[in-house]
Amino acid sequence: MRILAIDPGYDRLGVAVVEGDSSRPTLIMSDCVIPRKGERKDRLATVSCTISAAIEKYTPDALALETLFFNANVKTALGVAEARGAILAAAGIASLTVIECSPQQVKVAITGHGGADKTAVAQMIPRLLTLPTKKRLDDELDAIAIGITALATNRF
Repeated sequence: MRILAIDPGYDRLGVAVVEGDSSRPTLIMSDCVIPRKGERKDRLATVSCTISAAIEKYTPDALALETLFFNANVKTALGVAEARGAILAAAGIASLTVIECSPQQVKVAITGHGGADKTAVAQMIPRLLTLPTKKRLDDELDAIAIGITALATNRF
Protein backbone atom coordinates (compact mmCIF):
# COMPACT_ATOMS: atom_id res chain seq x y z
CA MET A 1 0.00 0.00 0.00
CA ARG A 2 1.35 3.44 -0.95
CA ILE A 3 0.27 6.54 0.97
CA LEU A 4 0.76 10.21 0.07
CA ALA A 5 0.82 11.82 3.51
CA ILE A 6 0.34 15.52 4.11
CA ASP A 7 0.87 17.73 7.12
CA PRO A 8 -1.36 20.57 5.94
CA GLY A 9 -0.21 24.12 6.33
CA TYR A 10 -0.51 27.53 4.78
CA ASP A 11 3.09 28.61 5.37
CA ARG A 12 4.71 25.16 5.22
CA LEU A 13 3.40 21.90 3.82
CA GLY A 14 4.89 18.59 4.92
CA VAL A 15 4.69 15.94 2.19
CA ALA A 16 5.75 12.28 2.36
CA VAL A 17 5.18 9.08 0.45
CA VAL A 18 5.37 5.86 2.47
CA GLU A 19 4.52 2.32 1.52
CA GLY A 20 4.35 -1.15 2.97
CA ASP A 21 2.65 -1.72 6.29
CA SER A 22 2.99 -0.13 9.70
CA SER A 23 5.35 -2.82 10.99
CA ARG A 24 7.77 -2.30 8.09
CA PRO A 25 7.13 1.06 6.41
CA THR A 26 9.38 2.34 3.66
CA LEU A 27 9.91 6.02 2.96
CA ILE A 28 9.79 6.76 -0.76
CA MET A 29 10.05 10.54 -0.51
CA SER A 30 9.60 13.41 1.93
CA ASP A 31 9.85 17.17 1.70
CA CYS A 32 8.69 20.43 3.20
CA VAL A 33 7.15 22.79 0.65
CA ILE A 34 7.21 26.48 1.49
CA PRO A 35 4.89 28.47 -0.80
CA ARG A 36 6.21 31.90 -1.74
CA LYS A 37 4.73 34.76 0.22
CA GLY A 38 2.01 36.50 -1.70
CA GLU A 39 -1.70 36.49 -2.34
CA ARG A 40 -3.76 33.76 -0.73
CA LYS A 41 -4.97 32.42 -4.07
CA ASP A 42 -1.38 31.98 -5.28
CA ARG A 43 -0.28 30.23 -2.09
CA LEU A 44 -3.25 27.86 -2.24
CA ALA A 45 -2.57 27.22 -5.93
CA THR A 46 0.96 26.16 -4.95
CA VAL A 47 -0.47 23.76 -2.35
CA SER A 48 -2.92 22.27 -4.86
CA CYS A 49 -0.32 21.97 -7.65
CA THR A 50 2.19 20.36 -5.28
CA ILE A 51 -0.32 17.70 -4.24
CA SER A 52 -1.51 17.09 -7.81
CA ALA A 53 2.09 16.67 -9.00
CA ALA A 54 2.87 14.24 -6.17
CA ILE A 55 -0.27 12.22 -6.97
CA GLU A 56 0.76 12.00 -10.62
CA LYS A 57 4.40 11.15 -9.90
CA TYR A 58 3.98 8.64 -7.04
CA THR A 59 0.52 7.13 -7.85
CA PRO A 60 -0.53 6.58 -4.23
CA ASP A 61 -3.38 4.28 -3.21
CA ALA A 62 -4.64 6.84 -0.69
CA LEU A 63 -3.97 10.32 0.65
CA ALA A 64 -3.60 10.83 4.41
CA LEU A 65 -3.70 14.13 6.21
CA GLU A 66 -3.96 15.43 9.71
CA THR A 67 -7.33 16.64 10.90
CA LEU A 68 -7.67 20.32 11.61
CA PHE A 69 -6.36 21.20 15.05
CA PHE A 70 -7.83 24.37 16.50
CA ASN A 71 -5.65 26.57 18.60
CA ALA A 72 -5.88 30.11 19.89
CA ASN A 73 -4.56 31.60 16.64
CA VAL A 74 -7.66 31.87 14.44
CA LYS A 75 -5.72 33.31 11.50
CA THR A 76 -3.45 30.25 11.43
CA ALA A 77 -6.40 27.87 11.76
CA LEU A 78 -8.17 29.52 8.82
CA GLY A 79 -5.05 29.30 6.65
CA VAL A 80 -4.63 25.61 7.48
CA ALA A 81 -8.32 24.99 6.75
CA GLU A 82 -7.94 26.63 3.34
CA ALA A 83 -4.83 24.53 2.61
CA ARG A 84 -6.77 21.39 3.60
CA GLY A 85 -9.46 22.42 1.12
CA ALA A 86 -6.89 22.69 -1.68
CA ILE A 87 -5.45 19.28 -0.69
CA LEU A 88 -8.86 17.62 -0.52
CA ALA A 89 -9.82 19.09 -3.90
CA ALA A 90 -6.67 17.60 -5.47
CA ALA A 91 -7.47 14.23 -3.88
CA GLY A 92 -11.05 14.43 -5.12
CA ILE A 93 -9.98 15.22 -8.68
CA ALA A 94 -7.72 12.14 -8.59
CA SER A 95 -10.47 10.02 -6.94
CA LEU A 96 -8.15 9.09 -4.08
CA THR A 97 -9.35 7.62 -0.83
CA VAL A 98 -8.70 10.12 1.98
CA ILE A 99 -7.61 8.98 5.43
CA GLU A 100 -7.79 11.62 8.15
CA CYS A 101 -5.69 11.17 11.27
CA SER A 102 -6.04 13.17 14.46
CA PRO A 103 -2.90 14.42 16.22
CA GLN A 104 -3.63 11.99 19.05
CA GLN A 105 -3.94 9.02 16.63
CA VAL A 106 -0.55 9.92 15.17
CA LYS A 107 1.05 10.12 18.62
CA VAL A 108 -0.39 6.72 19.61
CA ALA A 109 0.66 5.07 16.34
CA ILE A 110 4.20 6.41 16.48
CA THR A 111 5.03 6.45 20.21
CA GLY A 112 2.33 4.31 21.80
CA HIS A 113 1.21 7.26 23.94
CA GLY A 114 -1.49 9.79 22.99
CA GLY A 115 0.03 12.48 25.18
CA ALA A 116 3.49 12.36 23.58
CA ASP A 117 5.07 15.63 22.48
CA LYS A 118 6.49 16.51 19.06
CA THR A 119 10.01 15.66 20.19
CA ALA A 120 9.02 12.11 21.14
CA VAL A 121 7.33 11.61 17.76
CA ALA A 122 10.37 12.99 15.91
CA GLN A 123 12.72 10.70 17.87
CA MET A 124 10.65 7.59 17.08
CA ILE A 125 10.41 8.05 13.31
CA PRO A 126 14.03 6.99 12.56
CA ARG A 127 13.42 3.87 14.66
CA LEU A 128 10.42 2.91 12.52
CA LEU A 129 11.95 3.39 9.08
CA THR A 130 15.20 4.24 7.36
CA LEU A 131 15.61 7.97 6.85
CA PRO A 132 18.19 9.33 4.42
CA THR A 133 20.40 11.86 6.16
CA LYS A 134 19.21 15.43 5.63
CA LYS A 135 17.90 18.31 7.69
CA ARG A 136 14.12 18.08 8.11
CA LEU A 137 11.60 20.58 9.41
CA ASP A 138 8.86 19.43 11.81
CA ASP A 139 6.28 19.57 9.02
CA GLU A 140 8.15 16.95 6.99
CA LEU A 141 8.55 14.66 10.01
CA ASP A 142 4.86 15.12 10.81
CA ALA A 143 3.94 14.06 7.25
CA ILE A 144 6.06 10.91 7.61
CA ALA A 145 4.33 10.16 10.94
CA ILE A 146 0.91 10.69 9.35
CA GLY A 147 1.82 8.25 6.58
CA ILE A 148 2.90 5.57 9.06
CA THR A 149 -0.32 6.15 11.01
CA ALA A 150 -2.41 5.72 7.85
CA LEU A 151 -0.64 2.41 7.14
CA ALA A 152 -1.43 1.32 10.72
CA THR A 153 -5.13 2.20 10.46
CA ASN A 154 -5.55 0.18 7.26
CA ARG A 155 -9.04 1.63 6.66
CA PHE A 156 -9.08 1.24 2.88
